[in-house]
Amino acid sequence: MKKLVFTLTSLLFAVSVQATNLTEGKQYVTLNQAPAQQAEVIEFFSFYCPHCYSFEYEYHIPTKVAQQLPEGVALQQYHVNFLGGEMGKNLTRAWALAMAMGAQDKVKEPLFLAAQRNQLRSMDDIRQLFLRNGISAEQFDGGINSFAVTALTNKQVKAAEHFNVRGVPDFYVNGRYRVNPEGLNNDSHGAFVTDYVETVKGLLQK
Repeated sequence: MKKLVFTLTSLLFAVSVQATNLTEGKQYVTLNQAPAQQAEVIEFFSFYCPHCYSFEYEYHIPTKVAQQLPEGVALQQYHVNFLGGEMGKNLTRAWALAMAMGAQDKVKEPLFLAAQRNQLRSMDDIRQLFLRNGISAEQFDGGINSFAVTALTNKQVKAAEHFNVRGVPDFYVNGRYRVNPEGLNNDSHGAFVTDYVETVKGLLQK
């Protein structure tokens, strides 16, 4: 029993240290708005953003963050409109369709690669990409302008406006805190990733 109490005390101490080690203006910035009613982590990104691709497939930060979230809290990835002109807006809608279908893992990397290689010229190009990656024509055509997808599209746009997002990738925790990557440990890629994940975890506890 003593060992159990010691272990629990140690865990609580570790959680407390992790949360108190965060410094306002360094690892994070506090937003001048009310916190979210429920715990949440949102990443804003663009398929046209090279750094977003690096976060996803070189640093694996979204995956590592998602793996460390407490039960009942999921990482939401929202696409922004301000890169890529009209195609940026089309990709926000396409990503809404992927979210509605639970097909994010099927189309995410192909969309990243096609956007950054400047291979997308119209919604039909996006449609063909979806079809090549396991989405049927019926699913795409029946969903892309549906009420549910339009609602998810608007939700992404409004969220970016709400947080006044101006650059990506950009992480927000509990509607109250923005992770400040400039203040994280840049000694190495590994140190940066660890600091990023630990900052998100700490902010969830504030």
